[in-house]
Amino acid sequence: MNIQIEVVDWSREADIRSVRNAVFSEEQGIDSALDFDGQDKDAMHALVIAEGKPVGTGRVLSDGHIGRVCVLKSHRGLGLGRDITKALVESAREQKLSRVYLNSQAHAIDFYKELGFETHGEGHMEVGIPHQAMRLEF
Repeated sequence: MNIQIEVVDWSREADIRSVRNAVFSEEQGIDSALDFDGQDKDAMHALVIAEGKPVGTGRVLSDGHIGRVCVLKSHRGLGLGRDITKALVESAREQKLSRVYLNSQAHAIDFYKELGFETHGEGHMEVGIPHQAMRLEF
């Protein structure tokens, strides 16, 4: 399978939206108005392309906040979430940030710990889903 990971800006909006809509809106039932919060234009996005089609994405904001990491169900288990996160961390380092942080869904806490993130504070609810704040210092 031919898989590429690109760090892109919002000019790839259609590709990014297609993945996020499939995962967050259709699969998890999250209102797209909550997902598309107006910050995407100023973010850098990791975009996974497999066989010419978008299958994964994530973003990092200028303050180091990583979010919206998702992979289509058909492409899970291939390590693409890890690759997306690593690409976003590298983008933050290139921007000379000293840390990145995120709010992990509870089921993904161990995934982020394996990438060096540490939990921070108490768990909380976002859009009806348990989350945990996490951060990675450089």
